[in-house]
Amino acid sequence: MRLSRYFLPVLKETPAEAQIVSHRLMLRAGMIKQASAGIYSWLPLGFKVLRKIEGIVHEEQIRAGHIPMLMPTLQSADLWRESGRYDAYGAEMLRIKDRHERDMLYTPTAEELITDIFRDNVSSYRDLPLTMYQVQWKFRDEIRPRFGVMRGREFYMKDGYNFDLTKEDALHAYNRHLVSYLRTYERMGLQAIPMRADSGPIGGDYTHEFLILAETGESEVFYDSEITDLTFGDREINYDDHAQCQAVLEEFTSRYARTDETHDEAEFGKVPEARRRSARGIEVGQIFYFGTTYSEALGATVQDADGNQVAVHMGSHGIGVSRLAGALIEANHDDNGIIWPEGVTPFHAGVINLRQGDSATDGACEALYAALKKRGLEPLYDDRDERAGAKFATMDLIGLPWRVTVGPRGLGNGVVELTSRRTGESEEMSPEAAVDRIAQIYAGV
Repeated sequence: MRLSRYFLPVLKETPAEAQIVSHRLMLRAGMIKQASAGIYSWLPLGFKVLRKIEGIVHEEQIRAGHIPMLMPTLQSADLWRESGRYDAYGAEMLRIKDRHERDMLYTPTAEELITDIFRDNVSSYRDLPLTMYQVQWKFRDEIRPRFGVMRGREFYMKDGYNFDLTKEDALHAYNRHLVSYLRTYERMGLQAIPMRADSGPIGGDYTHEFLILAETGESEVFYDSEITDLTFGDREINYDDHAQCQAVLEEFTSRYARTDETHDEAEFGKVPEARRRSARGIEVGQIFYFGTTYSEALGATVQDADGNQVAVHMGSHGIGVSRLAGALIEANHDDNGIIWPEGVTPFHAGVINLRQGDSATDGACEALYAALKKRGLEPLYDDRDERAGAKFATMDLIGLPWRVTVGPRGLGNGVVELTSRRTGESEEMSPEAAVDRIAQIYAGV
């Protein structure tokens, strides 16, 4: 993409309403624009990041054997009355009436709707286990929406639902989700710590939140520092292997890690003092097992091997896709702007022309731009007639991981400058070598 033809409305000044780093930088980098309180338009750069995050989520869900689908954003209130949650959910639910005076609601979560789909189409234990998921917009009418996309009213979310014959099978689905989430976050360059949490209005006895550590986190967290040394790495997981998934779960949850809602000071005291940590955390996902709560209320049963009608065991599993865009920035920024991890960057590299209009630099930049695209990469070529300082400031602000700078002096020696946004380190090399280096970096992402 040529920057002269792209829509990137960057701001020099920080809007007064932006209270945290991610909100400030998303506005300044032209990623989002507020439409109303807690509701945002996703501008081209932000939309590209959103799609990158969503793509990783889809890939890891499908890898784990889960089936994608899509449900509507509006639901009938009748289903929620069946489950008993219509009145219990509270003021966060946006309740509306259609033109026929039927009670409707804007989806805050979809347990009722997915259970209705299941009960109308599945009747035998032979069709289990079954896990379906969607990535869809949700709405919760927060009383004080703030922090940009981190605590907005409208948000983009992956929500998945498992249906199993027994509690044992459902807990395997729980373990499988925990493992798939660890891989998902690590691919985005995040370390998300699974922590015991409160189930809230969704209910259930088993639940873990995934939190990343950040000073602006809304939750206080307490943890054993050993947990921050754990990585998923490139290990291969057979998601059908109950024992293997259980082993990974135990590895990542055996050390103390709790949110303030479930913190147990006595248990925390058993952790060696040198390893006890408290910090702030941002929730980026949560998994639940809630047994037969919804299946019994909504009549979601199957016939078992003995011919008996039994309520299925269920769980739900969410990842805040739009929230992750903000959380990634909270974890990856400096004074100059965003620093995207390679897995979610909107463009793979930036190309800066230091002397626009000079035939040699123009030609070299065009060749670099074409070579990067030929390797399957998406470069952002700053071909604007702007001073060099403005071009560098824009690239730093939007946070592309790699930058190639092309100028007359370097070209005179047959080199360009390749710079890492994260470290600030630069290296001179031939244009061909720069293309090769960038292609090699992304081959492993």
